[in-house]
Amino acid sequence: MEILKRNIAIVCGGDSSEHDVSIRSAQGLYSFFDKERYNVYVVDVKKNDWHVNFTDGSIAKIDKNDFSFQQDGHKVTFDYAYITIHGTPGENGIIQGYFELLDIPYSTSGVLVEAMTFNKYVLNNYLRGMGVNVGQSILLRRGEEEKYTDEEIAEKVGMPCFVNPAADGSSFGVSKVKNADQLAPALRVAFMESSEVMIESYLKGTEISIGCYKTKDKSVVFPATEVVTQNEFFDYDAKYNGQVQEITPARLSDDTARRVAEETSHIYDLLHCNGIIRIDYIISKDSEGNDVINMLEINTTPGMTATSFIPQQVRAAGLDIKEVLSDIVENQLS
Repeated sequence: MEILKRNIAIVCGGDSSEHDVSIRSAQGLYSFFDKERYNVYVVDVKKNDWHVNFTDGSIAKIDKNDFSFQQDGHKVTFDYAYITIHGTPGENGIIQGYFELLDIPYSTSGVLVEAMTFNKYVLNNYLRGMGVNVGQSILLRRGEEEKYTDEEIAEKVGMPCFVNPAADGSSFGVSKVKNADQLAPALRVAFMESSEVMIESYLKGTEISIGCYKTKDKSVVFPATEVVTQNEFFDYDAKYNGQVQEITPARLSDDTARRVAEETSHIYDLLHCNGIIRIDYIISKDSEGNDVINMLEINTTPGMTATSFIPQQVRAAGLDIKEVLSDIVENQLS
């Protein structure tokens, strides 16, 4: 008796500057998924153009009424959506709401969590209230550029500082500002990516990134990756054009590595996350030289190219990425 394979949609693309990065993540995921267990399709979503990309270069239009497509005269529907859109609409709750309406299980956290983690300012203030250590920050909306003077910003967050789009990723629109004269041009660049901009304090220390996922039966925190770059910060070129040294596992003391893993698992539970998330931290030092864990941001659709952090960390943990993905899918379908 032939066992029917489940149909998996790797949902990628999106409407932000990260569209092409997302396509690369989809290609990585397609190579990782267990093709003997699943029928895997890449679905490119951009504005109103939603289509399946077949391996032979042909495409099929997605019917948005039920997230289906036609193949050889037959209607194909999906059992599961693995979302790897970086940015809108895949990382801010919008496409999650669509799949909720269609009752199609998906790989990320729910609508509320996605919306909150996409806005760094909202997330930081929420987690600060839960006892998580985060840096100081100021939020500016477009049209409010004169709300604070340069002196007030410097007093609140200090110099140097970072100017970020409040809702974006891959370091598009991010600037490191070393003095007040650089604030205005940095704000202009950030407002090109988002209508809200967060100015946050610079934290000196070791930057690390660590992945985590949980199922009904297990909790898995991967080894952390240490990020070493000669650039001013971990910008787009460092992330995607090789201008970085990535050390997995990170060079942390056993105690700090344990505390980072515990904090990551704790945050996962606080937010009631789903699927794989990746949290970025700065490990700074207090006045006595002890390691201090500072959360930077949470990535709910982390990059999944062959050289991305998560596949690196899966390998370092001695796990098989194919089995990890099957774990995540089956956790919701079983």
